[in-house]
Amino acid sequence: MNQPADTIAAIATPPGKGGIGIVRISGPRVSEIMQALFHKQLSPRRAELLPFKNTAGETLDRGIALFFEAPHSYTGEDVLELQGHVGPVVLNLLLQRILELGARLAGPGEFTERAFLNDKMDLAQAEAVIDLIESSSEQGVKAAARSLEGAFSGDVQRLLAKLKHVRMYIEAALDFPEEEIDFLSDAHLHKNVAGLCGEIDSVLESAHQGRLLKEGLSIVILGRPNAGKSSLLNRLAGRDSAIVTEFPGTTRDVLREHIHIDGLPLHIIDTAGLRDSDDPIEQEGVKRAWKEVEKADRVLLLVDNRLGLGPVEERILERIPAMLPVDIIHNKLDLHGEKPFLSKTPRGVVAGLSVKTGEGWQLLTDHLKKSVGYEQTAENQYSARRRHIEALKTVKICVNGAQQRLMEGAGELAAEELRLAQEALSRVTGEFSSDDLLGEIFSNFCIGK
Repeated sequence: MNQPADTIAAIATPPGKGGIGIVRISGPRVSEIMQALFHKQLSPRRAELLPFKNTAGETLDRGIALFFEAPHSYTGEDVLELQGHVGPVVLNLLLQRILELGARLAGPGEFTERAFLNDKMDLAQAEAVIDLIESSSEQGVKAAARSLEGAFSGDVQRLLAKLKHVRMYIEAALDFPEEEIDFLSDAHLHKNVAGLCGEIDSVLESAHQGRLLKEGLSIVILGRPNAGKSSLLNRLAGRDSAIVTEFPGTTRDVLREHIHIDGLPLHIIDTAGLRDSDDPIEQEGVKRAWKEVEKADRVLLLVDNRLGLGPVEERILERIPAMLPVDIIHNKLDLHGEKPFLSKTPRGVVAGLSVKTGEGWQLLTDHLKKSVGYEQTAENQYSARRRHIEALKTVKICVNGAQQRLMEGAGELAAEELRLAQEALSRVTGEFSSDDLLGEIFSNFCIGK
């Protein structure tokens, strides 16, 4: 284990007033602090009701003390948890007493960082801790819990083991070129590499689902004034978030709503109607709309079905980045009694509905879930992040490259591709991690965790 020389302490519960508040202490001086506080050593994993006293011997609070002996603790070090009452002053006084006894204030995520450094969890599991805390849906909680239990890490480790086996086979063949048998053309080797490609795709798909549950999908609503953009935002949000009037140009700024569709988080951005205007405020609104498009995962182009897809919409489509998915939504079908529809065209998906009456609404929501491969009831979901996705994509590219090099008979190049794949995959669990990456990850945690 990587035992630091110092001892850290922090309040592990949110500020406010309540029944229970926890001060957590971890490090080599826990035994010393425990002796100073209680004049005795506590038995590991046995709760005791004790007074918490200040330097003068005055009782600050009375609560539960729990001692976890290394390495059988969250951080892998000696840990002491003091469970008192939550108040704006009492926990701070208790923390101050602990700091006087030789601990220092913990930084954000430092307890979990020590757990990672002491091999109590890998980096993917550590990230799942904050994902679990920040989950905003039941599906997100379940996915984060599976990652925390090691489901994601287990899949990555299995991939690593198979990747190492293939790499070892190739490098062994390269080390013994005097053998008459051409090991690199072995059908079993090619089959293993092909199978590895398929397994990477499976893990990548599960990780993609997990990223959606954590980060959500950013959707920007575009269109000319009075196409029904604000009404669409309100229906998605389930409340009157945006002002809706018959006058064009009502929306001048960007409006945001965070919603869930069957557990899929969506960040919906309503924008100003896109048109030429002499009004400087409206011009700024249009400028901000296009800035949101640059960061979007998807665009809904809303069209007034009475006007159809005209020159205004054509200019909008031309300006949207080519790689950004766009759904063209014909609104106000109810005004002509038309039936809802959804069809695929060379330009993408075109749908018809009525935001006002809700006709065709299910078509749109089902399409949004399907378009990102979201499965509400998938049993293999686990929380994942963009860095995990990027690492797995790199692994896929490298393994595909190795497969191609083997077909060409270039064993040295295949081995190098697999080495790069192994390094990228190891970054997911933290076997290869820079200090900068660790600092970035744990800085997003709350103090006390």
